Amino acid sequence: MSSGKPSLVINGEINDNENVSDLEKNKMMLSAGDREETRTENNIHLNRNGDDTTQTIKLYKRRWFIVLLFSSYSLCNSLQWIQYGIINNIFMRFYDVESFTIDWMSMIYMLTYIPFIFPVTWLLDKKGLRIIALVATAMNCTGTWIKVTSVRPDLFAVTMLGQFCCSLAQVFILGMPSKIASVWFGSEEVSTACSIGVFGNQLGIAIGFLVPPILVPNVEDIDQLSYHISIMFYITAGVATLLFILVVIVFQERPELPPTQAQATARCIPPEQYSYTASILRLLRNKPFLLLILTYGLNVGCFYAVGTLLNRMIIEHYPGEELNAGRIGLTIVIAGMVGSLICGIWLDRTKTYKQTTLAVYLMSFVGMLVYAFTLSLGHLWVVFLTAGALGFFMTGYLPLGFEFGVELTYPECEGTSSGLLNCSAQVFGIIFTICQGKIIDNYGTLAGNIFLCVFLFIGSVLTGFIKSDLQRQKANQLAKAAADGQLSGQQQGYGATTLIKRQDSPSDSSLA
Repeated sequence: MSSGKPSLVINGEINDNENVSDLEKNKMMLSAGDREETRTENNIHLNRNGDDTTQTIKLYKRRWFIVLLFSSYSLCNSLQWIQYGIINNIFMRFYDVESFTIDWMSMIYMLTYIPFIFPVTWLLDKKGLRIIALVATAMNCTGTWIKVTSVRPDLFAVTMLGQFCCSLAQVFILGMPSKIASVWFGSEEVSTACSIGVFGNQLGIAIGFLVPPILVPNVEDIDQLSYHISIMFYITAGVATLLFILVVIVFQERPELPPTQAQATARCIPPEQYSYTASILRLLRNKPFLLLILTYGLNVGCFYAVGTLLNRMIIEHYPGEELNAGRIGLTIVIAGMVGSLICGIWLDRTKTYKQTTLAVYLMSFVGMLVYAFTLSLGHLWVVFLTAGALGFFMTGYLPLGFEFGVELTYPECEGTSSGLLNCSAQVFGIIFTICQGKIIDNYGTLAGNIFLCVFLFIGSVLTGFIKSDLQRQKANQLAKAAADGQLSGQQQGYGATTLIKRQDSPSDSSLA
């Protein structure tokens, strides 16, 4: 079969009849596919483009271990984002630096992401998930051990270097949930899987809010304070090392067989046909996705600002309540984790991406308003309630944005679309954190929080203008309909193109 002509695989036989039209061949393939297809709960058998053998679409139990392992090392990295900021006043005294300098220990996570996301997404496209996971855990592990060596008042530069390494590791982590969900999970569970991936990041932030105030109490003696900080850094380094070893041993690039029709099609695209630069340009010409980039950045940027400045806001109204500031942060994130999982399950069942995203966005705006006007009432229990409501929607929005982005941009790489969303979030996170911090210093916390409310309202309005063009859902439905023999005419020919084999002509492979 070296002629390079289109060939049909029918019941294991090759049909090279040059007089058969492409449309007739497609119809013949669909008919053959109807006879050959067998179904079970978790797999579908059908002919694969470019392969004489039968391709199986299958779900592996191992997928849950992969996403949980990813969640674990994402947790270990994200807890370090806020571990300085939540005890801002303690680290200010220990290292003898200004409050704004400690704020940069959180903002460095945002700043590092912006220039490095594009080379990292390129590496993801070229080398795959396993290499990305190895680099992420190695960088995170390195950063934690550098921080172990920095526990002296004159070594602030060393602790900043360690935090920089951890922030660089975050670039290899933050956009991966949607990619792992697409590569490993079925079409009815991708949103849930993405939520679990984001869940690890949120749980890490929750631990970052809760644990540092417990492990590092506000004691006067610098030597004792140094001891407490060392304990915190050693625990983090030990966990990071264990996770790095686990990733080296067990993290798998992808399942042997694809989990969905869309993934089976994506695997058939020859690598030489894919251009990272062209993919970026296509994404930047996608108007609904551009709107999503803007609105996602506004929402998540507000969350980053609230998380970074939470200690300052709570201490201003409730002096000496460092521990409760951490607990309020924990409440925000735990509520958001519940919101994320509920939203993920809801999306898998309803596929109402735009409606759900818009509703959650509007509730984030309302939650921020309520939080802003109740923070100064003098009742901590009220702050816990309003912060929990804010977190349920604002943090719960994170996986919604990822999955909506993948739907709008299929078949582009999930890591690339997620990377652009996160890049927008980091840019707005830095701007909002700096601006809100200055507003709080000059005008108080209410003015600072109203500043964020304005942008959440703008984001809610812009979300309403996003066109809900769900490309991934269309691809899965079309492929399923083609396999079921439910298409006719030109639709039949289009859906069946993945079943036509073109030997010696990889550049002619079609994408259904």
